[in-house]
Amino acid sequence: MSSFLFTSYQGDEKSPFEKLFNIFTQLLSHTSGDEEEALDWMRELDKEYNLTTPEYTMEDFIDDLKKKGYLREEVEGTGGFAITSKMEQKMRESALERIFGKLKKTNKGNHTTKHKGIGDELSDEIRPFQFGDTPEQISFLESFKNAQVNHGLQSFNMNEDDLQVREREHTAQTSTVLMIDISHSMILYGEDRITPAKNVAMALAEMIRKKYKKDTLDIIVFGNDAWQIELKDLPYLQVGPYHTNTVAGLELAMDILRKKRNSNKQIFMITDGKPSCLKEKGGYYKNSVGLDRKIVSKCLTLAASCRRLKIPITTFMVANDPYLQNFIDEFTNANQGKAFYSGLNGLGDAIFEDYEKNRRRKI
Repeated sequence: MSSFLFTSYQGDEKSPFEKLFNIFTQLLSHTSGDEEEALDWMRELDKEYNLTTPEYTMEDFIDDLKKKGYLREEVEGTGGFAITSKMEQKMRESALERIFGKLKKTNKGNHTTKHKGIGDELSDEIRPFQFGDTPEQISFLESFKNAQVNHGLQSFNMNEDDLQVREREHTAQTSTVLMIDISHSMILYGEDRITPAKNVAMALAEMIRKKYKKDTLDIIVFGNDAWQIELKDLPYLQVGPYHTNTVAGLELAMDILRKKRNSNKQIFMITDGKPSCLKEKGGYYKNSVGLDRKIVSKCLTLAASCRRLKIPITTFMVANDPYLQNFIDEFTNANQGKAFYSGLNGLGDAIFEDYEKNRRRKI
């Protein structure tokens, strides 16, 4: 009788550098890419939790960061550092792993639709061979079964009538604009809403870069105004002394998407809800008290315009105020889009789920 010996699970042992590097990467997100502040936090955490050992000190860790190309000295001998493009890439990969940890890599990078025909992805559906089908579509297992049933084993042969093929699914590109609210309320009352939003943006960008290589992602931020930022700018993103000009963000997003030729277009908006600013007559119209109907009406008009252009807007609400949620409900209804009142903990899951679902939109 066989016997089995069960022992406790032993996970992969991380090196001292890997353990510290994981903490450092997350701290860089919180400090908006300020490596000196992140290292200061590391030293404080080291004092309290003994992160390092006499065999591997904080100085050893910093040396390794430089040797591995994550930090560079700004001016030789001054002791000042700056993070490198390799570190920026690592921050995006780290955000991807934390938020979309179960994501599997693929080489195709396309979004499937419900249409069948000549495309890039093989489906599970089997049908008889037709003129125009490619050899790559032939399911040899099913075809051999057919030949065996039709002709028997003694005089085995295969002809065109025996061939079975797998259907191909059409694939589609998707153009996404990610809007990130950087108004002052994103850090109001001591609640950090911008760091999770920034991490989601980095993770989403890395997911598209790796898994959906033919897709496009444009990132814009909006405060009093709206402007486009580059992928490399994400780690350094900070809120400002701004009101929330949602209208400017939507107008810029629509301008970007109008220039995209593919038919799948969408807007993701991460915000704490309340639009409080408009640009008019060379200046700004601002109202931070309640929901100003003048500002709200302009937002709803743009939401309806996006609906007519078949651009769905998915809003991720990171505040719990009921009257702000009522506005988001009204806004979402005008666009016939989606809204997630996810809080900060579930923000990444909500974006990933909706991005995956949007892959199956008809084109």
